Amino acid sequence: MSAFKGKSAWSGWLLLLLLIVGISQYRESLSNPAPDDDVSALAEAFSQGRSDVWLNGVGEVSKLLPDDNTGSRHQRFVLTLAHGQTVLVAHNIDLAPRIDGLVVGDRIRFRGEYEWTAQGGVVHWTHHDPRGRHDGGWLEKDGKRYR
Repeated sequence: MSAFKGKSAWSGWLLLLLLIVGISQYRESLSNPAPDDDVSALAEAFSQGRSDVWLNGVGEVSKLLPDDNTGSRHQRFVLTLAHGQTVLVAHNIDLAPRIDGLVVGDRIRFRGEYEWTAQGGVVHWTHHDPRGRHDGGWLEKDGKRYR
């Protein structure tokens, strides 16, 4: 009987540990959705000419552009996504850190708001919301998140 009791206690601890890990991973997935979840949504938003769409994605830097210093300053670059579409990223560097050392070929994960343009679209709001009305977005390079 004591052997059964020992196994039962061990099983209980293992179950508790698995439950804690599972809850932790679930909470992480809510706050950091998979970067490729919205690839089809982005392609659909572009083909339908839709804007104001919050998306997650990942792409490769294909072109670096000069900062836009009119009004709020924005670091700008073009990402090429896995399915070939390109999007301009306009990252507000008055509200979030600049990605220093960014070069063509870097892999960038993003969460931001998509705005349609005939050239492929713009992703902006890649920063925290200073007014706290929504979660805001982010950029991520080499595991470092810029928000």
